[in-house]
Amino acid sequence: MTTTASQPEVLRYTAFSSDPAGGNPAGVVLDARALDDGEMLAVAADLGYSESAFLTGPPEGLDGPEGPDAPEGRTYRIRYFSPKAEVPFCGHATVAAAVALAERLGPGPLVFATQAGPVPVDVTAEDDGTVRATLTSVEPYVEEVADADLAEALAALDWPAADLDPVFPPRIAYAGARHLVLAAATRSRLAELAYDFARLETLMHRLDLTTVQLVWRESPTVFHVRDPFPVGGVVEDPATGAAAAAFGGYARELGLVPEDAVLTLRQGEDLGRPGELTVALRAGDPRVRVSGAGVRIG
Repeated sequence: MTTTASQPEVLRYTAFSSDPAGGNPAGVVLDARALDDGEMLAVAADLGYSESAFLTGPPEGLDGPEGPDAPEGRTYRIRYFSPKAEVPFCGHATVAAAVALAERLGPGPLVFATQAGPVPVDVTAEDDGTVRATLTSVEPYVEEVADADLAEALAALDWPAADLDPVFPPRIAYAGARHLVLAAATRSRLAELAYDFARLETLMHRLDLTTVQLVWRESPTVFHVRDPFPVGGVVEDPATGAAAAAFGGYARELGLVPEDAVLTLRQGEDLGRPGELTVALRAGDPRVRVSGAGVRIG
């Protein structure tokens, strides 16, 4: 998309992969001051990616010495739009925007003012040229899911309850956006994803969910994940940083992993867009850190 007075430049990056054909693509508008809400939604819908990020100057008091974590000039307000609606927080578009900024400003700390709260991001450049971004989530929480809502989710997914892993109880998890966490007992169960789009979308709107985080545990620290995203207008999100952060909080809260842990989440393999998300948990800090590579598409 070319730049005009009324149509700022739209960049395309993928997150959680150093291969443009992997990970999760996002649109990035580094200067969205000229766009209103409807125009941002139209850009996101035209791109068709699960989310796109739109940046403007920081809110008053967040940039400069009194602001958190980033030097002056490296703090931005950020908004995220799917093809159908605005979402409060999106991890992969945050990584994409951070990598895009780092290519222009250099690696280092950034702060994004999201609807969920300030999200610090640290960007590093590795010796092989790979650029990686690590976001620090807002404080997570976990809540119970009602039996009737769980039954409706399983019916929409066409998953028998017997196919769930009993070690990982269903919960709603939050770290900037709400996700229903469901664990499959087998890799083959996770691979078979053919769900009732409208039925799941209706339930997700009622529960204010951004995605359903479907997981399968390969080892104590390695998980395979998939994220249906009908409320965003796409069948599946290829690599989901917000859900990864929520899952990290969930796994720690329920004692399924140590308080100090580094988890690897593999996503997108079933879509032909493999990506890798690293989730770091630190004892004494409730926040969750999610990191991954990013690269420009085209």
